Parts: sequence; structure tokens; C-alpha cells
Amino acid sequence: MATQNYENHAQHVPMFHGVLFGLLVLTLGGSITNLCLSTIPVKTQITLISSQLDHGRIYSASLIVALTLAALMLFWFCRSFALKAQDRAIRAEENLRHFVLTGKLLDPRITIRQTIALRFAPDDEFVALAQRAASENLAPDAIKRAVKTWKPDTYRV
Repeated sequence: MATQNYENHAQHVPMFHGVLFGLLVLTLGGSITNLCLSTIPVKTQITLISSQLDHGRIYSASLIVALTLAALMLFWFCRSFALKAQDRAIRAEENLRHFVLTGKLLDPRITIRQTIALRFAPDDEFVALAQRAASENLAPDAIKRAVKTWKPDTYRV
């Protein structure tokens, strides 16, 4: 793997971010199309059987739409819950690192997003950059750009 820096630090899992999400979106589109098409009456000789079959088609199509929406929600929440857990771990790690280096916890004005950005700063840049982030309310992107010697984090996806 190439040396991590600002330009290449974002990590993506192609099978998750591309293939799985794409399949879910395509399935949602197909299931909505199926639901719309199932509401169009089928012309048959026997009206009673036709209406029963139409009801069954609409019900099945509605279930497929509902299951697809549930899968999309599951996709979203699995990702967001995992990131929230990683954010908490990063906050604890960076607070500990700041405490080891200074004897004090991180400034409470530093947001979680700023803390996540600070993790790329090496120890010799970390304390000054944390102070600057708190006093100037730097955006996370500005914090990452301010890092001179990038400290890679290859575990977060």
C-alpha cells in the first residue's frame, strides 16, 4: 500500500460501498416498478379470479418494496453504528494521547470531527494543532491539511 496522505486517506470497500449499495438501489427501483405494474389490471375472461390474482400481485410487490427499504435501512444503520463506535474509540485514543503528551485532556471545545481529523497528526505536531483547532475552530478538512508529516490510520474504513 502507498504511503497514506491527505489525498489518499479515504478508504472505501468496493464490494460494500459500490456493489452492495448499487444492488440495493437497483432492487428498490425494480421493486417499485413491479409494484406500479402490478396495479395495472390483467384482462382475463374470469373477473373474480383476476381480481384475486391482482390482489396477490399487489401484496407481493408491496412486500418486496418493504423488504428492499428495510435492507437499505439496514445498510445505512450498520454503517453508521460502526462509524459511531469507531468515533468513540478515536476520541478516547486521542484524549489519552493528549494526556500522555501534556498531562491534560483535550480541550472540550474540540468536536468529535476535529478529534477524528487530529488522529493523522504525529505526536510532535499534535498538541500545537489541537490547541489551534480549539482556538480557531478549524474545520476537520483544515486540520488534515495542516498536518505536515502524515500519521497513517489504516484501520478505519
